[in-house]
Amino acid sequence: MGKTSFFRFLPVASLVNLFLSTTSIIANKKKWWINKNPISPGAVDFTYFLGPYFVGTLWIFKLTYGKFFKYLLTNLVLDSINAYPYFFISQKVGLFKFKKWNNTNWALMSVVWAILIYGTQYLVEQSIKQKNSDN
Repeated sequence: MGKTSFFRFLPVASLVNLFLSTTSIIANKKKWWINKNPISPGAVDFTYFLGPYFVGTLWIFKLTYGKFFKYLLTNLVLDSINAYPYFFISQKVGLFKFKKWNNTNWALMSVVWAILIYGTQYLVEQSIKQKNSDN
């Protein structure tokens, strides 16, 4: 990924991590899930959010932005893998456990976030185009 793409999609990658961090804080207070062995201390396990979610968001946008159906299909597949096999394995090895939530809640929330950040990126792109056409 080049520098231009990185900075182009950095705002939405950061936004989805803000969503994840906020949800994680709420989830810990409401006992939606538990991180049994978080790598980073505190209510938010940043290794997960700043690792696969952050990098994945950047690459998904780089490879699919401008083609919404391809973007949505890519997110549906990856969110399903994340919500089902990944969390199943995480629970089996003792890293993570859903308490009041389940895999489907997580998958649906992830898809909603994907749509929201795509819309955000679209608005950012439109704003930049408008600013450039005014000059």
